[in-house]
Amino acid sequence: MHEGLSVIRADSKHPDFIALVQSLDKALSEIDGQEHSFYAQYNKIDLLNYVVLGYHGSKTVACGAIKPLSGAEVEIKRMYVAEQVRGKGIAGQILQELERWAKSLSYKRAVLETGKRQPDAIALYRKHGYQMIPNYGQYIGIENSVCFEKELC
Repeated sequence: MHEGLSVIRADSKHPDFIALVQSLDKALSEIDGQEHSFYAQYNKIDLLNYVVLGYHGSKTVACGAIKPLSGAEVEIKRMYVAEQVRGKGIAGQILQELERWAKSLSYKRAVLETGKRQPDAIALYRKHGYQMIPNYGQYIGIENSVCFEKELC
């Protein structure tokens, strides 16, 4: 665990989550360019009831969320780590906390989508046992999308 990182559970109304998502959306608009508006429509946060926030001291440095998709499946959403603290294992800690929370809610499988232009994200998910799957749902046929799954046993 990254020394000095504390993690809390919240929902999407938490002001620290809203602030980090604004930074995430700004970064994604630069990465995705003209495709950003397509992805943005699926990244609304008002209905996310399961949010994890990571703090270094009093500063919010990371976030992630899970969104139920079915009785057994959740989607990992809105993963973000502030640029100044990347490379310290914080994203992995947020991901693991989301997985623990999903398991405690009796979900059996996590799925997620990320972009091909985000090699660090792809490496993170592979490192934590996620396997590439065919694009699902709204991501079917989207060239820049890559989707993953993990059984939460």
